[in-house]
Amino acid sequence: MGFTRAELESYRDAVIDDLMPEHPLLVFVGINPGLWTAATNAPFARPGNRFYPALAAAGVIPYIPALSEAFTDDDRRMLQGRGIGISSIVRRATARADELSCAELREGAVRLERDAARWRPRVVAVLGITAYRQAFARPRAVAGRQPETLAGAELWVVPNPSGLNAHDTVATLAEAYAGPARAAGILPA
Repeated sequence: MGFTRAELESYRDAVIDDLMPEHPLLVFVGINPGLWTAATNAPFARPGNRFYPALAAAGVIPYIPALSEAFTDDDRRMLQGRGIGISSIVRRATARADELSCAELREGAVRLERDAARWRPRVVAVLGITAYRQAFARPRAVAGRQPETLAGAELWVVPNPSGLNAHDTVATLAEAYAGPARAAGILPA
């Protein structure tokens, strides 16, 4: 599946649905949906995004969703059946995360905390240290498990899987994503 630039631009500011099981164990939180994600209503769907390959390499999921058009019902069931939810700090779609304001990120963090209180996951993993620092007013935060919780959930910050984050590989992302998956009970400790 492909989109023209004009087709993708038509999804600017669109909001996609969270992918959330009834009782999530682990919620991965992206910065915000990209235009490709908004066009397909499938998180991290842009070709070349390393999120699902890293999850599969870590053993968190048994296979990489094809995402030829969007999630299939089987893909959704696979993720939700593993107790995995996916959300975003900011819900509006942009071409790049740097189009977001600090105020939007802070407002998104407040909403995310309310949502996490409702979902009640064991673990929340935010994808992206810079966005986390801005959204949660933690300028000195480092990647990994955080000393604070989010609405009672263990809180982690892990690398963003975007291709723009070139210094991480699928292997290093897999290693980073395995930590919160172990903490959530999805992978053995």
